[in-house]
Amino acid sequence: MSKRLYVKPDGTVREEILAEREATAAERDRNLDLTLVESLLGEVRESGYVIIPELISGEIIAEIKAATLPLLEHNGRNEFEGFKTRRIYSVMEKTLTCNPLVEHPLVLALLDRLLMENYLLSQLQVINIHPGEIRQPLHHDDAFYPIPRPRDAFSAATIWALDDFTEENGATLVIPKSHLWGDGQPDADSPELTPAIMPAGSVIFFVGTLWHGAGANNTDQTRMAATAQYCEPWARQQENYSLAISRERAQMCSKRLQAMLGYSMLFPFIGFVDGRDPARLLEKNAPAGTDTDK
Repeated sequence: MSKRLYVKPDGTVREEILAEREATAAERDRNLDLTLVESLLGEVRESGYVIIPELISGEIIAEIKAATLPLLEHNGRNEFEGFKTRRIYSVMEKTLTCNPLVEHPLVLALLDRLLMENYLLSQLQVINIHPGEIRQPLHHDDAFYPIPRPRDAFSAATIWALDDFTEENGATLVIPKSHLWGDGQPDADSPELTPAIMPAGSVIFFVGTLWHGAGANNTDQTRMAATAQYCEPWARQQENYSLAISRERAQMCSKRLQAMLGYSMLFPFIGFVDGRDPARLLEKNAPAGTDTDK
């Protein structure tokens, strides 16, 4: 990580920020099985996705459900959101229980190898698909970046199973290797559609060019998930976190997550506030007004 990202106007380095932010990929990898990481990365590059089983505990799932189920009150507004699907946006303003999913070390290890340094959190949602919901239209997550395909993905995503994902209850449908395709909409009934069947606590990790969509829920039970999407540091985030997440709430997150929310810079000019690193705005003694924050 370039120290020039965290230089004061007098040319000295903000060591207090560096101490927490310079957890480089190599440092974060110390407690990981690098053979596993490289194997998972190989699957992502070949197929566009990988399923990692039972990565979080039942206790974490229970905490997330306890915090979010009371907030899942309204059905979707269109076919894409799902008329029988309920979602929570601006999740971190309402609960921090999903933070361990967003910054899971294994997920970050994959992102470190796929995206540029200082990548951002693009959005975070909790989604509950109710009985009778139909299939979601097929899409790829970085389609809103108007760059022709085939191309490298500008984003990556996780979908965490908070319930068992089955073919019957709406498991995410993916088209393996479709991340390599050119422009054009795939057949909605493509024989290549593959359900991401996985037990609760598992995660599917995929790149933003992979065609996918939620399946239909043909059971009498809901199917709950959390999804986090990440993007290149030069790309616009889907959620406007400078407005969606209060500064006070961001201060409660880890330094790593603060940086992913946008309290960070891509050298030399992307993301600054008043010509300087926005991370200083989260310091306990920082003035409330950015225009007077010198």
